[in-house]
Amino acid sequence: MRFPRFLFGRSILALTACLPLACSAADVPARFILGQHYKTTRAALPPADPAKVEVMEVFSYSCSHCFSFEPMVEKWLEKKPAGVEFIRQPWTLGQPAALPRSKAFYAAQQLGVFEKFHKALFGSIHGQGKIMATEEDLRGLFLASTGLSAEDFNGAYSGFATDNRVRRGENIVRELGVTSVPTVVVDGRWYTNGTMAGSNDKVFAIVDFLVQQAKADRKIK
Repeated sequence: MRFPRFLFGRSILALTACLPLACSAADVPARFILGQHYKTTRAALPPADPAKVEVMEVFSYSCSHCFSFEPMVEKWLEKKPAGVEFIRQPWTLGQPAALPRSKAFYAAQQLGVFEKFHKALFGSIHGQGKIMATEEDLRGLFLASTGLSAEDFNGAYSGFATDNRVRRGENIVRELGVTSVPTVVVDGRWYTNGTMAGSNDKVFAIVDFLVQQAKADRKIK
């Protein structure tokens, strides 16, 4: 049976038109599933800046997985999407012995030497095997790593503002419903971690996906 020439030509055009769709299917970004790759927070907490999407890392200095996660955090920060505010949130995991570390965290932020002290504290605990759970130990490390004085440390560490921030930080983690570290919370609405992602090095692919979803929801560029 012979087909009319015009029908044959239309068939070729139709087939050709479909080819780009077949080629582009593999380029579609992976979709992540709620309940499998990420979950909703227990309570939705609006970001401090409504013009930005907040990405929060909940971590504990005593957690070896958090220490291993740090390079991945730093790598992501180098290419952090526009319109995103990143914050770190220390959590004691309900252990009173961890409170001094959280206080030192906020003291370092208040004094503008967070990056130096943060890396030094993680290194002391996981690189040198030190517990770093007393004010005296933390003061010594603070002076050695930042070059500031004991008076600077004492004033910030023991201040009312620091105590208030520690309490507020612990409440935030409870309100979000986070139960393990490291966990990354996006826009105060969703969270993910290495278990849900499959491994820690896959976490930020999900974070980027959620950031785009939050931007679309709130019309942020």
